[in-house]
Amino acid sequence: MRNPVIETEEHRALREAVAALGRRYGREYFARVVAEGQHTDELWTEAAKLGYLGVNLPEEYGGGGGGIAELSIVLEELGAAGCPLLMLVVSPAICGTVIARFGTEEQKRTWLPGLADGSRKMAFGITEPDAGSNSHRITTTARREGTDWILNGRKVFISGVDIAEATLIVSRTEDARTGRLKPCLFIVPRETSGFGRSLLPMELAAPEKQFELTLDEVRLPADALVGDEDAGLLQLFAGLNPERIMTAAFALGMGRYALDRAVDYARTRQVWKEPVGAHQAIAHPLAQAHIELELARLMMQKAAHLYDAGDDMAAGEAANMAKYAAAEAAVHAVDQSVHTLGGNGLTREYGLASLITAARVARIAPVSREMILNFVSHQSLGLPKSY
Repeated sequence: MRNPVIETEEHRALREAVAALGRRYGREYFARVVAEGQHTDELWTEAAKLGYLGVNLPEEYGGGGGGIAELSIVLEELGAAGCPLLMLVVSPAICGTVIARFGTEEQKRTWLPGLADGSRKMAFGITEPDAGSNSHRITTTARREGTDWILNGRKVFISGVDIAEATLIVSRTEDARTGRLKPCLFIVPRETSGFGRSLLPMELAAPEKQFELTLDEVRLPADALVGDEDAGLLQLFAGLNPERIMTAAFALGMGRYALDRAVDYARTRQVWKEPVGAHQAIAHPLAQAHIELELARLMMQKAAHLYDAGDDMAAGEAANMAKYAAAEAAVHAVDQSVHTLGGNGLTREYGLASLITAARVARIAPVSREMILNFVSHQSLGLPKSY
């Protein structure tokens, strides 16, 4: 039996093709777009034409018929070329997956073809100012009013709302039987009355902007609800597990890009007789960073395989581990790469300094490393909770 975490020939071919696309754009393109306050529209459009954006979505709705394994390859390779597309995490991976698995036929026909061909984008709103990493404290609520739904609440650190036609909002409804609040997902079009957004200034060099959202008596029709009102956490984690896997891919691409730059520098930079890469104090930390990135990729591949195979429970554990491992590997790779270049590592010319901030994001979002350690200690090891 073939080992599921070793890539197939089709996956290797996809990886090579996407890497070639990434090289045509590269870090200079990405940096220019950021500096001009623009978006990576050209890269997004070309990736869409080549079928990469919707590679995980069902063929009958215009997608590639693959899974998160394929989409994670796309994001990793674009990141390794220095031009990652963050909206891949949000639009096809989270929103597209949730709608494909739980949406009505009308929702699938309305949204999936556009998400697959890149002509439409959807943001994802779960994080709240007072809830942090505790999704059980989400206070955005939805109540029935006739056949409509009325949403009220706030969201924060929501990516790409300005370029997305709608946002998939995580809200909570009251269970009539128990009185407890349960999560539900709603598609909220960008221009809906009562749905406001404000830009959050960030020390992060990225084309995708971050927003705070307000929902003030937002009225939605009944068909804005995605899936079953009683499905609760099942539908939510259908999006959160791909989010963690794709965040791992994002981090791996970033770490690989930084490491490649450092290795090229270490091969040619001469201060003494030999290039600095000949010295173990430089070579060994770079080798360690490479090993950590490769190990994290194996866990990401395992998580993607389990998720695509429909094993949601095992995928949840693996996805959290993959996100943790990739984030730690990326932070280390970026730090060591900057250190390898010395003063040059902090210059705009070499383009590594901006990754110091970007690499931290993978540790913090979409869930902190501490919460992942909580998950593993409780769910995997069976240790008692402290909260």
